[in-house]
Amino acid sequence: MAHYGYVIDSKNCIGCHACAVACKIENNLPNNNWWNRIFTIGGDNPNTPAGTFGENLTMGNMPVMCQHCENPACIRVCPVGATYKDAETGAVRQDYDKCIGCRMCMAACPFTGVRSFNWDEPKYAVDFPVGDPEVPAHQKHTVEKCTMCWHRLAKGEQPACIEVCPARIRYFGDFDDPDSEVSRLIAKRSYHQLLPEEGTRPSVYYLD
Repeated sequence: MAHYGYVIDSKNCIGCHACAVACKIENNLPNNNWWNRIFTIGGDNPNTPAGTFGENLTMGNMPVMCQHCENPACIRVCPVGATYKDAETGAVRQDYDKCIGCRMCMAACPFTGVRSFNWDEPKYAVDFPVGDPEVPAHQKHTVEKCTMCWHRLAKGEQPACIEVCPARIRYFGDFDDPDSEVSRLIAKRSYHQLLPEEGTRPSVYYLD
């Protein structure tokens, strides 16, 4: 079993949202569903700085998606096994056919905004599917989230968000391989993970 995950150099993120858009198209996400989000570190509203004009204005960008934890709280609480860890990649995935819509995984997940729930039949801005045809159809009354683009991994490709990043601040690979790019990055750079006190051991590392 591999341990795939992400390294993100968030200090150099330009906030273009290309990763979010690529994810939405690749996975044919319904209206208002986003599996990748870029949060603003700054003011109270997106893309606004903290501070006073002319005096120490600061703003940054924080890409956030499912953290694909090694010790995921969502799996422990799912009563039907719809949330599970993929044996080949270590990715935390959702089985839409098993999901009963109880949203226990959403309640247990300590990370804000990484899951969405389809209250109604999914609706789309265009009247034909986009993205990869192997992506499962989205269903009413199911929870969904980043799948690590498992369908692309099966073909030896990287997740869509990695390929489109114009600033090249997103990296993907196997942390069990000490020679992988992600392993080398966290070996030579300081980093942090989100909410380490929760004990979920995220597979997303943010370079300092």
